[in-house]
Amino acid sequence: MAKAVLTISSKNYGAWALRGWLMAKFAGLDFTEHVIPPDDPAMKAEMLLLAPSMLVPSLHHNGIKVWDTLAIGEYLNEIKPKAGLLPPDAKTRAHCRAICGEMHSGFSSMRGALPMNLKAHYPNFKVWSRAQGDIDRVLTIWKECLAAYGGPFLFGKTPSLADAMYAPVVTRFLTYDVPLDATCVAYCKRVMDLPAMKEWVTAAKAEPAEIDELDAEF
Repeated sequence: MAKAVLTISSKNYGAWALRGWLMAKFAGLDFTEHVIPPDDPAMKAEMLLLAPSMLVPSLHHNGIKVWDTLAIGEYLNEIKPKAGLLPPDAKTRAHCRAICGEMHSGFSSMRGALPMNLKAHYPNFKVWSRAQGDIDRVLTIWKECLAAYGGPFLFGKTPSLADAMYAPVVTRFLTYDVPLDATCVAYCKRVMDLPAMKEWVTAAKAEPAEIDELDAEF
């Protein structure tokens, strides 16, 4: 049986790539990476938030190709049901799917104003009101989940699809020095301390600086 292949984009800038990659790691899937080059149109589309259909990341597994990060997560949950990517009971699964969907389709102001960049740090970064509204909603989601399910992750003791979906937001909050309360600071630290996150960040910082600047207005 051929090993699964996950196609991803830049590890420094690729928020959707990080989400799919973390899901595969959390599932315990044995996979290899195929990193598309920085001059590939699919790479640039993802970086500039212009992709008409999110074809990166994509997963090839046992003759099946699946793309779109949420679809990848649902597929991984099907083939790795014991990994706990989704909560065991229907009510909590519905909550998890809802906040994953909210991340998938929303928060465009925050994503545009605070693009993922793991190599950078911008102390005292000015966040405009529209993006701040998105930030406030994310922090509310985190605090509600941590209170409802007891932490240390959004749906309990182990990372889920929701933690993978919000992990790039964690990195954005750190990059742009977003003020956080103690609960959210602790959650961000737990996410960044995950072995998979440490592996990704190390690789991102070693990535060649071939994408000098994203030529986009947000």
